[in-house]
Amino acid sequence: MCNLLPAGVLVQTPHSMVHVFVKMCFYYMWFSVSSALSILNDHLDCNQEGIRCSSKIVNCSDEQERVPRSLAPTGPEWALEYVGVAEDENGLLPVINVSWSLEADGGISYIQGLKAHLLEENTAQTLCVWYNFTIPSQLNPRLGKWTFSLDGVVVDPGHTYSISVFNLPEPDLEHYRLTKQITVPRCDDWRIQQAQLCLENGSTWDPQMTVSVSWKAGSLAATVCFNTSQFSDGYTVAVQSAVYQDSKNVSKGKSTWLNVTFEMDIRNHIQISPKCELLFVVRPFFPGCKNKCLSAQKKWENCPYDSKQPWALLIFATLALSMAGCISYSHWKSSHKASSTPSPPEPTPDAAEVAKRKTVLLIYSPDHPLYTVVVLKLCSFLMAQCGTDVVLDLLDLTRLGQLGGLRWLDWHRERIERSPSDKILILCSPGVQAKWRAMCGAEPVVLREDLRSPVGDMLSPALGLIVPGLVRSGSLRRYIVAYFADVCSEEDIPAPFNVAVRYKLMEQFEEVLLRILEVEKQQPGRVNLVQGVGQHEYSLCPSGEALRGAVEAFRAHQQKNPRWFQDELVQDEAEGDVGSDAGRTLETRTLDIHA
Repeated sequence: MCNLLPAGVLVQTPHSMVHVFVKMCFYYMWFSVSSALSILNDHLDCNQEGIRCSSKIVNCSDEQERVPRSLAPTGPEWALEYVGVAEDENGLLPVINVSWSLEADGGISYIQGLKAHLLEENTAQTLCVWYNFTIPSQLNPRLGKWTFSLDGVVVDPGHTYSISVFNLPEPDLEHYRLTKQITVPRCDDWRIQQAQLCLENGSTWDPQMTVSVSWKAGSLAATVCFNTSQFSDGYTVAVQSAVYQDSKNVSKGKSTWLNVTFEMDIRNHIQISPKCELLFVVRPFFPGCKNKCLSAQKKWENCPYDSKQPWALLIFATLALSMAGCISYSHWKSSHKASSTPSPPEPTPDAAEVAKRKTVLLIYSPDHPLYTVVVLKLCSFLMAQCGTDVVLDLLDLTRLGQLGGLRWLDWHRERIERSPSDKILILCSPGVQAKWRAMCGAEPVVLREDLRSPVGDMLSPALGLIVPGLVRSGSLRRYIVAYFADVCSEEDIPAPFNVAVRYKLMEQFEEVLLRILEVEKQQPGRVNLVQGVGQHEYSLCPSGEALRGAVEAFRAHQQKNPRWFQDELVQDEAEGDVGSDAGRTLETRTLDIHA
């Protein structure tokens, strides 16, 4: 490394070869360190109205004259600081500017200039600037304090700099130095992301990455789409899971948008992958960061039994196959018990009433992915264990896509109103209360799950349709208002719903089911009970156990994250792009499954 020095250094050093080598290395290190800190050429002029001033870069180790404290001027005071970019012949560079003013007191007459000392704390590199001037009066011609600045200091993103400013001469005891630290933001900060160095690190690259997945004859075809950058010509696109990985190197050429497709045997992937998820990665190669550039990622989960994935609609394919068996087993168990036990200890609803399948339109708010899992598990329990048909947006995406959200809701509402026994079950939660208040004039509410959903916000139009019917006394019997007491509270119930009976789940689920079946709990001479759905026994069946597990998982998340609902509120409208991408991916999967 040391042989890169100019030959003139060797000529001027008539010592032994070892001494020459050491001295060469010292000079090389000194030049390389000092070159890292610099000031733009046109930023050293300190002249201003009413004063002649000259400034230059000096050696920081030079000692300055010190005087008795009574003859030393007081220290300056900070005015402004700025972190941004400035332009030179090489383009935009990240810079810092600082300014300070002189105290307007009697000590100003002793000032013989000042010195600014800059220290880069990561590497201990230094830079010093000496200002030479004399002050003619305590105030400047505009009757303000005299102000000086250190501008155009070229810095590195993410580094911390310590700046000291002091008037000359300094006192022989203690000091009047003014010191502050400035941490330069990284390239993702808007203040410096346009610097050439940051551009070459991909600071402004917005990949807008999307993943679309479809089934093709037992294989999964995944297409990754993303925006290219003018500063990166090559990209590596990869897909990986716990047991599978593949990658492709692509060049952008003149394209501003690239598509890369992978095909894999998804059946083997589902069988052997523990988490049933695929991670798609786009890694650019920018000149500044080369192989260490930040990558864009998207995860796609296809597992039908992953309880952490609220959108894993493949669960319903399995549910559809097992539901009939569960219902048949339930009916066989009831009939077998009735035949073997002529006089049961507790009477149950009439067989004809229980056997007739009721339909329930379930209205809810997707407050959180884990809460959506709770809603899905409740639907599974109602269908598998209670013999009830459930209408839910996530279970009817094909028809919902054909009709649109509002028409889909209105169509099902009219069907239920024409039916003598079908019901509308309203699950209250913080999202239901917040969206109702928004409809009444409060601040609008947008949930992350609404943006991820292919159908968007279904609750707000549902509230607009059902509330008028709910307050009509003649139709009140069609509506059931409930909430999961372990993860929600009665405060989550909007005011219009106070006209109805409110049920706690799962403590009062038996009463809810009897309402759905339109069977009175107490009749003359008998008490109707439904076995297997009580608070302490509903979890004994597989679907009930899954429901209880989902509730406990969400409750554990709430305990660890008290502000979970506030975290699910979307503050930046730009987050909608992610939601729309997720919606397109989900819709593709759903159509393929139904096909």
